[in-house]
Amino acid sequence: MQYQKLILFLNWRIGIVLKKLNYRFKNMDLFKRALTHSSKSENNYERLEFLGDSILDFLVGEYFYLNCNDDEGKLTILRSHYVSENYLVKVFDALCLQDDVILGKSYQGEISKAIKGDVVEAILGAIYLDGGLDKARKFIYDNFDLKNYKNIIDDNYKSKLQELIQGNFKCKIAYETVPCEGNQGGFEANFYMDEDRISTGRGMSKIEAEQRAAKQAIEKLFLIK
Repeated sequence: MQYQKLILFLNWRIGIVLKKLNYRFKNMDLFKRALTHSSKSENNYERLEFLGDSILDFLVGEYFYLNCNDDEGKLTILRSHYVSENYLVKVFDALCLQDDVILGKSYQGEISKAIKGDVVEAILGAIYLDGGLDKARKFIYDNFDLKNYKNIIDDNYKSKLQELIQGNFKCKIAYETVPCEGNQGGFEANFYMDEDRISTGRGMSKIEAEQRAAKQAIEKLFLIK
């Protein structure tokens, strides 16, 4: 009786997750693997996440190529925003998947941002393998607010730069902001990638100086003006 109750409970949980995803898997092993962390099993989501990452880049890029008439630089900003870890975390949280990730006993603490992002990409990879590109595209269109992309192109250059670097480089970034020398006032901000100084900006406040340094870095690294 206890075993039957457990099976009924598990089937109920599975049904809830599938309803959240708005997709019914033909291959339930793919679905389970997409939610399984490496601390639980060698048959985990890591390979699916690798695949999903590539599919996400392609489908988000495809959407903006077809629906946005801006130049390549702004298309790059848009794609980087929607494939960034921060945005994937928003998708994960909106789907309320925190109780559905299968973790091993060795995993301690709350689910990290990295795991949340990986699970979303793994689910996308699993849907692609199970249902094809059109189903993967539908998952993105259902769960990524692509239509409101115009709100992304704003003047927050620091946020833009961080998203662009996350999507294209593996490095540490930092701002070094100090008062300007002499009597001119204001601040000078230097932007670094690892040990390399990439750009410099000046402003009457630290925020203004760092925004200008970020804008210059975007123009230098990604040829975006």
